[in-house]
Parts: sequence; C-alpha cells; structure tokens
Amino acid sequence: MEQTERVGVPRMKELVGILKRADTAYYKHDNPTMTDREYDALFDELKMLEDASGIVISGSPTQKVSGEILEGLTEVVHTRPMLSAAKTKSVDEIIRFIGGHAALVSWKMDGLTLVLRYEDGKLKQAITRGAEGRIGEDVTHTVRVMLNVPLTIPYTQPLEVRGEGVVSWANFEQLNGELDEPYTHPRSLAAGSIRKLDAAKVKSRMLEFIAFDLISGDSFTMKHEQLRFLSDLGFDVVHHLPLGDMPSEPQIRAVVNWFEPTKCPYPVDGLIVEYDDIAYGESLGATGHHENRIMALKWADELYETEFLGYELATTRTGMVSITGKFRDVVIDGATVNRAYLHNLDIVESFQLGVGDKVQIYKANQIIPQLAENLTRSGTAALPSVCPCCGEPIIEKKTTGGTRFLYCVNPDCPAKLVDKFVHFCERTRMNIEGLSAKTLEKFIDRGWITNFGDLYELERHHDEIVETEGFGEKSFARLQASIDKSRSCTLNQFIAGCGIHTVSRTAGRVISKHFGGDWDAFEQAIKDGFDFTQLPDFGPTMHDNIYSWYSDAQAEKLWRPVIQHQHLNFRKEMTPMENTNNPFFGKTVVATGKLLNYTRDGIQTRLLQLGAKPASSVSKATDYLIVGENAGSKLSKAQQLGVTTLTEQQFESMLA
Repeated sequence: MEQTERVGVPRMKELVGILKRADTAYYKHDNPTMTDREYDALFDELKMLEDASGIVISGSPTQKVSGEILEGLTEVVHTRPMLSAAKTKSVDEIIRFIGGHAALVSWKMDGLTLVLRYEDGKLKQAITRGAEGRIGEDVTHTVRVMLNVPLTIPYTQPLEVRGEGVVSWANFEQLNGELDEPYTHPRSLAAGSIRKLDAAKVKSRMLEFIAFDLISGDSFTMKHEQLRFLSDLGFDVVHHLPLGDMPSEPQIRAVVNWFEPTKCPYPVDGLIVEYDDIAYGESLGATGHHENRIMALKWADELYETEFLGYELATTRTGMVSITGKFRDVVIDGATVNRAYLHNLDIVESFQLGVGDKVQIYKANQIIPQLAENLTRSGTAALPSVCPCCGEPIIEKKTTGGTRFLYCVNPDCPAKLVDKFVHFCERTRMNIEGLSAKTLEKFIDRGWITNFGDLYELERHHDEIVETEGFGEKSFARLQASIDKSRSCTLNQFIAGCGIHTVSRTAGRVISKHFGGDWDAFEQAIKDGFDFTQLPDFGPTMHDNIYSWYSDAQAEKLWRPVIQHQHLNFRKEMTPMENTNNPFFGKTVVATGKLLNYTRDGIQTRLLQLGAKPASSVSKATDYLIVGENAGSKLSKAQQLGVTTLTEQQFESMLA
C-alpha cells in the first residue's frame, strides 16, 4: 500500500491537473486541447490508480461531472444533480449490466446537455449542465430560438425535461462554411451557440433539442411510457429500442448492432442503456460522478496506420489560420481518408510530427477522421510561416482561455476582407442583398472589389459576373437594384457599415442627429478635433475609437473611395414622431434583455417615434430602463442608481 501511494499519488495529482485544464478548455472555451481518445486514456489511468490505492484526490474528475460556468450567464441550481453515466467499450459488460431486466437502448447524443423547466404550460427556464452538474447556466434566451423547442405544452403542472442541444450533420456542413470562425464539430457549434449572450446571432444556427429524460412531472413506472408522454407533449425524443424482460444475449447484441452511427442524422458518441423499470433503476442509487441506473457504451475506435505527409493551412475570414494534417490515403469504412483537422497549436506540438512519420488515425464516432498517435515522433515537420491566402507572415496568438492559434497579420488579406464586406452589406447597415460571404469571396478573388466603392461600380464587370456560377442576368439585375437602392442612405447606416469599434447603431444615430445626417459636417468635426464625449451616452473609449478609425490608413482604403467618388446620397434619418404628449418625450431610455414584441432595432425606433433619447448604457442621466427577459448588469446598475425600471407591459400601458 505504501509503495502504491508513493508511485501513484504524484501521478494522480498530475492527471487531475491535466484533466481539469482540459475540461476548462473544452467546456468553457470550446477549444479542446486534446482528442477524446487522449482524454479517455488519461481518465481511465486516473481511475485505475484511484481503485488500486483507495485514494481519491480532491477535485478529481472521476468524482465530479465536468463543466464550468461561462462568464456572463446567470447561475442556476439544479433541482436534481445532472450526473453522468458509467462508461464501457465492452458489449459483454452491457450484457452483464442488463442482467435479465427490461431495458431501453438509445443514442448517446453528442451536444450540450440541457434542462428545460415549464410552468403553467410555458417554457420558464433553460439551464446547462454547468459546474459539477449541480449549478448550471441560464440559457433561456438562446433555447427559445432553437428550431423545435416547445414554448408552450398541453400540461399545466411544473415540468422538467432533460435533453441534448444538438446540430445535425447536414446543418453543420451548411452552416460551418458561412461562419466567421468554423467549428471543428457539431458539438462545439451547439455548445458555443447555446451559450452566446446574444440570441439574435443564434437564431440562424438551426439548433435542435432532443429530449431523453423526465426529471419531474407526471409519475411513470416505465421509462418507455415517460418518453411517449414527452413525445405527446410535442418534444422530439431520442430514438430508442426496447429490450423486454429476460432479453437473450443474441437479442441484446442485435439491438446494439442496429445502432450504427451513420443511421443517426445527429452527432453521437455511443449508446445509452438504462433500465425500463424506473423504480428499480432509482433504487440502485448513484455515485458522485454517475447514476447506477444507466450505462454508456462508447464505441471502440479502430486504428489505421498510415504516413504523415505534411500540413495544410487555410485562413478564415477572421484571420485565424486552421491547421490540417495530410496523410497517405487509407480506407476506413469504405471511404478514403487523407486529412484530419488538428484543432490548434497545442495539439499540433503534442504529436511531434515529421514528414514520413508512421501515424495512427481513426474516425471519431466512426465519422470524423482524427489523429490518434504518432509512432515515430521525429518532430521534423515545420509549420509554414506565411499565410496560404496572401503570403504574408502569420503569428501565434492566444485565446482568452490560453489556447494557441495561428493568425494572419496582413490587414489586406483577401480572406479577412470578406468579413469587412459582409459587415458593410448587412441588412441593418447598407442593406445590399445578394452578396453572401461566398459571393464576396469570389468577387475579391477575381479583383472586382478591393474597397467599398467598388461595390457601386460592379456594372463594369457585368459580362464576367453573369457568367459566374450562381449568377445570371436576372440575379445580376436584382443585385444591381439593391446596390442602387443603398446609394440613398443615412449617415448612421454608413457609419455602422464602416465597423468603428464600440460605435453601435445607437451611437451612430446620435452622431447622425448631431451633424444633421451630413457626412461633410461629421468629417470636418473630426479634422477640427471635436470632442465626441459631449454627445449623449458617449465616453472616452468611443471618442478615441472614432479618431483611431479615421486615422487608420488601411481602414480608409476601404471607405474613402465611396466618399471620393460620391457614390452615396446621404439623407436625414426620418423617424415620424408621434405627439409629444407622452411620458417618454425628451427622456433618456435604455432597453435591456429580450423583449417579446420588439427587436433591438425595433425598440430604438419606437423610442425615437416617441421623442425619447435611446441610450445603450445606464447612467445617472437615464430616466427609464425597460427590462426584458434575462436582463443583466444594466438592471443591477439601474437599481444601484435608483433609475425607474419598467417591464415591457408597463412601458406599453404608459402609452395607452
């Protein structure tokens, strides 16, 4: 025992530290620092040492469910801890676990586990697993915009449903090519999207909720009855197959074999087996880590040996450079595999790759190619030092979570330019329809657009554009009409399109109003050293950012041609004002949280119609704060300052 302690404890401490850091990177920052295979191997080693020594170090991941609170989201205590399931890769162990009892076999969905709470038949709250499965994150604002979550159900008693927030493979492939920073897996896309603070950015990501457990509500004796009940209430329920009383070994194997991952339209990382008799399952109790009523069957990954051929880089629209490993062709499950995404610099360096090294690869969940091990570890393959898109130097940067990535430093890199053009053309800015990110990328690659002014001169390339894939005379005519329409714009729209850091559309309206919608007056004020902090709701940061933007030579190359060639006709922002006899006329009003009847732009427009002064932050000068769901720090500040707070209903009633 003493020898075990001497040898095992230092290693256990080391493993606990490694796994906790990996958990933080995975759950909090959505940037894995190791593969699932590596994590499972380290976890199993730690569990073996704990079992052999009888010692469990405080904070061990084997005793707690992984997951951390993301800053900015409200903490919520779970009514019942969200524990994990015991795991195995052995079907024989699954057979022993069932032991002649009736059971259900279902997919082990690979996304972000959620609990939905309903009261009076309405969705009240959505919570992530969170820290240790006991304190989660309130993500009601994003769950409300998922594709299939029932906002109301035909059941008025309190109800809690557990399930998985997921993105289908088909939607993942479609979405990932359109995002500024592509995700490595649908799981990361789901987790990163659900935990965003801005629900508006989540709405288009086609997230779904798959229910698999009823925490509280009607009482049932059998699990299959519980799932049928959830289905009747309008939930999409995880696909499951029953195993009746006293199932034979061949029956169990046949059901397990049916669950081929390619049959599931969603990412899965194994199977879940649980007892159908709910009372019996609950009688088995739980550990601090998992419930004894369920067991997860993790698929064993078959390894294939091949040869490493080098790195392949690709620059994203944000400037981040993705790293892919190239391998000699190997056939896995009938498909030829020769590439695997390597996630980040930390993972790249851990493999010590060199051209010609013998490596082992596998398909994670039998779908995604992954590097498992480098058998040679020569470490001779150097990463390219220049951007594959523009040829300029690339540098190393760290995320807030400490994960290292490569970035292109060239501000004129075509890959980075795309994002600036997308921002300029968005509906809430210059509102030019027909210019998707992919279309803009084509136009930039062909040299048709190098600055915002070129957008208004696309007629010069008419013959070439109509011959481009996806274009024709009709689509070009629609695009040209949208461009011509955007020529008449407000100063606010143009300022918003230029992307001045921290200068929101609300701030843009203030600028536009102060200078009468006149660009020349705005620019002359900058030349004269105008103090923007004198404007309502402007501080030193916005003041400095306006001057930094104006003096940035690279930024000016983009917007100056629009002004120089007089492509735009600036018009005053006309907001029809209602009668001044309302309680909000002349008052400074801030709105926060999710409102039922207004978008962010909608409430701003409504306030302007009332003659109010919309503001983006709470201060002593604020007269009213309109509070929607999931109000954050603005509500706290308003309470501290004694600012009058109104619900959306109170706001409307004051206008009645």
